[in-house]
Amino acid sequence: MSTRRRNQAFLAACVLAAVVLIAFLAIPLIALVTSVAPGRLPGLLTSPQTLDAVRVTAEANLIADALILLFGTPAAYLIARRSFAGRRALITLIELPLVLPPAVAGIALIVAFGPNGPFGGALASAGLTIPFTEVAVVLAVTFVAAPFYLRSAISAFAAIDGHCLDAARTLGAGRLRVFRKIALPLSAEGLRSGWALAFARGVGEFGATLVFAGSVAGVTQTLPLAVYAELPVSLDSAIAIGILLLAVSAAILLLSKLPHLWTDSKSQSATSSAI
Repeated sequence: MSTRRRNQAFLAACVLAAVVLIAFLAIPLIALVTSVAPGRLPGLLTSPQTLDAVRVTAEANLIADALILLFGTPAAYLIARRSFAGRRALITLIELPLVLPPAVAGIALIVAFGPNGPFGGALASAGLTIPFTEVAVVLAVTFVAAPFYLRSAISAFAAIDGHCLDAARTLGAGRLRVFRKIALPLSAEGLRSGWALAFARGVGEFGATLVFAGSVAGVTQTLPLAVYAELPVSLDSAIAIGILLLAVSAAILLLSKLPHLWTDSKSQSATSSAI
């Protein structure tokens, strides 16, 4: 077989693989979106239980995201820009929740923050209980979503040319100013991507929340838990909530890419003008 035919065969195999994979990913999503008439969605999504689940999901994820950004951003910067003993082990520890079964994550949170746990015991003695409360929902979302942001943030900060940071310090800029004025802008795209993945993961969190926080309507029942609760009661309601979650996740991912798309479009326009 000639080189040209081998190239054509390889290209055809790549196209076939792409078509099969994309079709496999797209067909269930299309089936979900088209399984309920659009006109019925408002009625299905405005039940008191669904609205409560929307509120719990929004509140828990906004608080969890604030915690992830507040603590995760400087932590990722330190890990990315410093070499120290045990760095790889620390990164592995950060990544563990990514591969941990959700139910195990929930059990780990109960063991840590339950009344008999090392932290939960001290809180219980002070009259504070975490499991099966709104706080438990926030902790569960933070635990499973934070690694997505941290991985992306560490990679983004590590990719910065160290000479830029060193030059700024040589010119008299303090560490905080270098972080705010140089490191954050240069890593903004990676941070946005990590935040989008973390937020989408948090919105879709199910297993750890169910085990650690339970599924109490209006208190700890998030949208994914509402889907599970509605399945035996009303399949159409469960599908409607699923469509809402799909739309929210798609919007988050799209919004995270908009600045990048705008920059690419601007660069292409400039290149075309130059040519």
